[in-house]
Amino acid sequence: MNSELSSIIESLIFTAESALSIDRICELLSEYERDQIKSALAETVSYYQGRGGGFELVEVAGGWQFRTRPVFHNYITRHIKTRASKFSQSALETLAIVAYRQPITRAEVEHLRGVDCGGVIKSLLEKHLVRILGKKDIPGRPLIYGTSKEFLEIFGLKDLKSLPTLREIQALDVQPQYERQEELQLEPDKVIPVDSQLPFE
Repeated sequence: MNSELSSIIESLIFTAESALSIDRICELLSEYERDQIKSALAETVSYYQGRGGGFELVEVAGGWQFRTRPVFHNYITRHIKTRASKFSQSALETLAIVAYRQPITRAEVEHLRGVDCGGVIKSLLEKHLVRILGKKDIPGRPLIYGTSKEFLEIFGLKDLKSLPTLREIQALDVQPQYERQEELQLEPDKVIPVDSQLPFE
């Protein structure tokens, strides 16, 4: 990186607790033009891509964040000795429904899953993966839920449009097509001996 602005942006992103959006960077660096900041950011991204080190600068959750390269995951977990968060099947199903159908109410989630989801939604709220977006304008004014910025960061998504499509998910389950060997045909006139026709008893 050559420019001082690139170094400033690098330091801001490095010290940020979560992904830093271009709008926030522009707000912090009001003495620079937006185009200058975008250009310097592109230079910084290019620098980290080219150096091939242990971490990279990636766009995630509507902002920019330094992340370790996925290929080094196994080595990193040896060092920090923490296990990745595990989700129950019900939590994953509920989170997927909220992600793809948001904004959505608890009753709508329960209708789709067929079971009570109050505890699961509460757990997802506590983990900051789901957030309350407001209240639906219907009788009872139930809360409506959507995914959070933390959801995007944890799953490494730039935005909700980056969620895999149904077709992409279904492609993961496609079994490889192996060539089938044709069944051997028996000679039609050949008689297969039965016990009584065997030459020895």
